[in-house]
Amino acid sequence: MRILALESSAKAASAALLTDGVLTAESYQNCGLTHSVTLLPMAEALLAQAGLTLGQVDVLAAAYGPGSFTGVRIGVAAVKGLAWGAELPCLGVSTLEAMAMLHTGQNAVVCPVMDARRQQVYNALFRVSDGQVERLTPDRAIALADLSAELSSVDGNIILVGDGAQMCYNAIGQEHPGLKLVPEHCRIQRASGVALAAWKHLQVEPAGTAASLMPFYLRLSQAERERLEKLAQKK
Repeated sequence: MRILALESSAKAASAALLTDGVLTAESYQNCGLTHSVTLLPMAEALLAQAGLTLGQVDVLAAAYGPGSFTGVRIGVAAVKGLAWGAELPCLGVSTLEAMAMLHTGQNAVVCPVMDARRQQVYNALFRVSDGQVERLTPDRAIALADLSAELSSVDGNIILVGDGAQMCYNAIGQEHPGLKLVPEHCRIQRASGVALAAWKHLQVEPAGTAASLMPFYLRLSQAERERLEKLAQKK
């Protein structure tokens, strides 16, 4: 089974190809270019370099959130468009779970964090042991103070990943001696993690359709929050 996965939920954009659970190709950019410009050409070039056409892919996958509202929409829309055009099944996976899937060589609790602003992070906790990833919490937007309190009850090492890892470590690292930062180049969201998470899910349930793939934002966008605040002030 070949899975083509796209990741554009944060500043970096990437595409990956997984064949029967093994990563066979990946393309990654973190140079500030717009995802709407880079993502589809990146996927097309990746397939061409692998000597494949889209028709030879079995499943498409996207990081469906949480993350940047614009970035998530671009990735999900790209996969939906490709799936409709090529009549392929597709699925979305959690951006946070996809990050945890990149650290199966660890024996620790993986703590992905993405900056959600207002002293909050998008986060979930995963226990990694002997190459297996177990979800401990749902995806959530959580205050840094609440996350710190929750981590106090975790035994063993905790590794921070994600584009909010440094910010989170600066804020609460001194409170948790077991809290570790992985190297910067290992922290960022990647399509290979999306593909691995998709492969894991496909072992227990089939992929869906383009119509069923939807973004998962966790909370309202800043523009929508500001609109509701203005409406509340008028009452």
